[in-house]
Amino acid sequence: MFLEIISPDAKIYSGEINSAVFPGVNGSFGILNNHAPIISTLKNGKIKVVESSGNKELFFDINGGVVEVLSNKIIVLAE
Repeated sequence: MFLEIISPDAKIYSGEINSAVFPGVNGSFGILNNHAPIISTLKNGKIKVVESSGNKELFFDINGGVVEVLSNKIIVLAE
């Protein structure tokens, strides 16, 4: 699945991933391949990303934002 993390200043990340965990307003939640469509608000916290190689975990600090998941594409508009 493909992930893009975009801030008002720049594109922070773009690439193929296996999974991601987001700091949702109502609690953290994970996204795997073929996840149902969803739009959710995010709170301050860390996004955890496991790249498609499965060997590398990345963490991104955010100050809130919105995530949309649709057809194995994830777009995060983060602050």
